Amino acid sequence: MTETGREKAGWQEVAKTAQEYRDASIRRVEPAVPDVPQYLPRDVTPIPKELLSKEEVEITQTLTEDLLKSLASGELTSTTITKAFLRRAGLAQKLANCVTELLPERALTRAKTLDDYYAEHKRPIGPLHGLPISVKEHVGMKNLGLNAGFIAWWDHKAEDDAHILKILWNAGCVFYVRTTQPQTLMHLETSSNLYGVTVNPFNRELTSGGSSGGEGALIGLRASCLGIGTDIGGSIRSPAANNGLYGLRPTSFRLPTDGWSATMTGSEHIIPVIGPLSTSLGGIKIFMRTIIAAKPWLIEPSLLPIPWVDNQSNRIGRRPLKIAILWNDGVVQPHPPVTRALKEVTEKLKGIDGVELVDWKPHNHDEAWEIIASLYFCDGAQEESDAINASEEPFVSTLSTCGALLAGRSANSKYAFLGGAQCPISLSKKTLMLSITVSRMHGIGRIDVSDIDGLMLRFGTTLLQERVKMENSKER
Repeated sequence: MTETGREKAGWQEVAKTAQEYRDASIRRVEPAVPDVPQYLPRDVTPIPKELLSKEEVEITQTLTEDLLKSLASGELTSTTITKAFLRRAGLAQKLANCVTELLPERALTRAKTLDDYYAEHKRPIGPLHGLPISVKEHVGMKNLGLNAGFIAWWDHKAEDDAHILKILWNAGCVFYVRTTQPQTLMHLETSSNLYGVTVNPFNRELTSGGSSGGEGALIGLRASCLGIGTDIGGSIRSPAANNGLYGLRPTSFRLPTDGWSATMTGSEHIIPVIGPLSTSLGGIKIFMRTIIAAKPWLIEPSLLPIPWVDNQSNRIGRRPLKIAILWNDGVVQPHPPVTRALKEVTEKLKGIDGVELVDWKPHNHDEAWEIIASLYFCDGAQEESDAINASEEPFVSTLSTCGALLAGRSANSKYAFLGGAQCPISLSKKTLMLSITVSRMHGIGRIDVSDIDGLMLRFGTTLLQERVKMENSKER
């Protein structure tokens, strides 16, 4: 951050400014966001219910598809829903440190516009009418900051909305909060010198995952029902798994990425993607259907014009969908609860027509990991180092080693015939989560090298869901 006639600010000063800016945005929410206890328990997920109104709790714990039904019928207004999510997002920041800024004025102005439209036309403006959606910070919003986790980029601003945000906006959504990411965006945790460490709301001593860990923690606390993350090596899948959510890492060139900020943009050694995280599978489907229906390839010609297929009936007359069951990757043995979940899902899949299951023996996953690991920083992490050194901020502890060499690709062809693979891709909320500062991109389910869609599915129920079910039962 430089100003004419003034000395360059130290990185600590910039970080302080960033945090004050975020805190000021929370103070602008009305009614005011409640204070949280000075001493927080490990599991902070019950706290929002204690501090918010019954209506706010009910709204924010409703699934995406059900909120959209209430909005489309006029049962709820966008203003009411947006206010509830703004207050819960403010609480989420105080509980898990997952927010870079709230957007109360923008969000409520937008919500009122949508409510006025509905009042006049008696119909929603689009498939996402009035729905609040959270956004990872490095996905650009016009005239707002775009730092991608770097101190030196704090004063960068987006000249326009990202392409994907324009599509969602035209579909009727409301953007109300932006979320944290790690320094460089390249880690399965979320920590930066700008905002500190984002923690897991189910256990604050553990990580929320990364690099979309702000989204993971926010949605895990039900301060969002649908959010936008990005992924190059687990950055949607890791937060989804760690917070008991649904998350989709689409195939490369499926969804539009114009308008985000990162180092090495334009490089094609590993293609990063953008995708949704949600409290429900329905939210994932709605997100994908909405984006694909807009034909984004007409604006971004690199994208593939492939339609969204909603159900299995579209496969009638075609060969069976072959799904491989990957019990382990030959490097790491999953914990028993993960293996048990795989077995239970496998049994359910056996009863579906048009699905063929095969036990898949991992082919050189250690080699696949070496290939992909060597491709993350083809320039020896020069761009990342330059961006960090520009402000003289230190490398965060989880990024002490960056850099790699090019390698071959022979392991890729063995997976070409599969329609899908079911595998343990992360340690979940119901089993184990990685401790803060020790997670790394290990080889469990390492299929990134093949560029296969990765869908994180929640299996069983999270503690929060169990509590909600119990409380609803008592109220009835």
